[in-house]
Amino acid sequence: MPMFRINMIDQFINFVIRPPRAEYNPDQYLWEKDFTLAGRSYKREDLELKNARGHTLLCSHYLPSPIPEDTPLPCVIYCHGNSGCRADANEAAVILLPSYITVFTLDFSGSGLSDGDYVSLGWHERDDLKVVVSYLRSNKNISRIGLWGRSMGAVTSLLYGAEDPSIAGMVLDSAFSNLYNLMMELVDVYKIRLPKFTVKMAVQYMRRVIEKKAKFDIMDLNCLQVAPKTYIPALFGHASDDRFIQSHHSDLIFKSYAGDKNIIKFDGDHNSSRPQFYYDSVSIFFYNVLHPPQISTAHSSKLEKYYDLGDLKVGAGMDESLLYEIFTGLHSARTDAASSSSVPPSVSTAKSVDELLSEIAPVTTVDSMQNENNTPDSLETSHLQDKPNSQNEECCSYTSSNRESWGRCSSLGGSDEESSADCTAADNGHQNTPKGFATPLRSMKKKSSEPLKEDKKKTTPVPKKPKSEKFEKLEALSKRLRLCFLRRVNHRRQRSS
Repeated sequence: MPMFRINMIDQFINFVIRPPRAEYNPDQYLWEKDFTLAGRSYKREDLELKNARGHTLLCSHYLPSPIPEDTPLPCVIYCHGNSGCRADANEAAVILLPSYITVFTLDFSGSGLSDGDYVSLGWHERDDLKVVVSYLRSNKNISRIGLWGRSMGAVTSLLYGAEDPSIAGMVLDSAFSNLYNLMMELVDVYKIRLPKFTVKMAVQYMRRVIEKKAKFDIMDLNCLQVAPKTYIPALFGHASDDRFIQSHHSDLIFKSYAGDKNIIKFDGDHNSSRPQFYYDSVSIFFYNVLHPPQISTAHSSKLEKYYDLGDLKVGAGMDESLLYEIFTGLHSARTDAASSSSVPPSVSTAKSVDELLSEIAPVTTVDSMQNENNTPDSLETSHLQDKPNSQNEECCSYTSSNRESWGRCSSLGGSDEESSADCTAADNGHQNTPKGFATPLRSMKKKSSEPLKEDKKKTTPVPKKPKSEKFEKLEALSKRLRLCFLRRVNHRRQRSS
């Protein structure tokens, strides 16, 4: 075989077992050690585990802070793709933590900051996953366990699930049916020019080299052999325009899968951000199979649910006087225009934000507002809440849209300038802000008070409005407040070298 063809095949081998490796700073790319999400506090616990080959695996576990006493919580283990890392689980944490489902994530051997030189597209990663499950089983604060894998991580989850029927459920995003067929497809997709009579010879050469370097046989990596023997409830997902692992791979696995199953197809390619309806389906799926506990908290009141000020909480590193100035202005705006008193209403600083909001307007659900007054204003309020949040994906997602490696499912790559531009666009377009926007506690302390003072100047006494208009104004205020703070939040996500 000519030397240039051998070099080409060697590049293809590295393409499989040594793709670009994610090098990152956990303090920059992971959620902070302490952070808030939708008004609740969470923490990130970092730990190290050893796999059967002696490699150290770097792991992170996202948990409520504090952990509820005497109430075990379910856990979803997020399994990244072949060029991914722990940062890929950032979105999973945002989706699952509010439902009291903890999220565990790791750098597989050969990936990210863990030990190891090669990836095996699921073969050895299955043993890494076994170590993680064993660790969680020994934790008395963990109840049921689910798996969420993407690309290589989906294959890893399926291979492990076939051996452990105690897993409660699996989400399998972009799994391949078997590695041999995938490699043959990639030869065509990436136009690797090999005469047909040399293809078999090339495959045998790649098989020997991969087995020598990465210690696994590509012929053994076949999901179609384990799918008919696996009965764990599974949700399959695949992008319709995926050219790396084409969607028919998921169709084949789905058809042969023995357990309860469902499949979702969506627009996009292998590395594109997943649509919101897919994340909603994942959240519902895990809620049904993991049965998280129902824990009532002070943050789940109807009032906060309607006004949804996110992380705008007194005592979270904010200047309290600014908030009370705003609410003083709101009280002044509600004062009857015929009143002869020129003294601004006083607001008790001993009251919470929720209590102040309840004084501004009565606690009324959106449903009751629509029933009481079916006006265009009330319908517009409902429309704002039900509107597809395309802007949410712009501001909240840390998923890179231009990953260069094949199959890379990584959260690295979002620049500061891009994030700032997205937030500015949201402010200019008056778009709905991210639901449950997560703000690291340390970032809250850097926020400026100038935008809030501008809002105060704009709130002048006006005549009383109908109830629907009042709520519309209050909702607009809520959005303005969040946008003011959103512009100041900078996660310092820089591209890795």
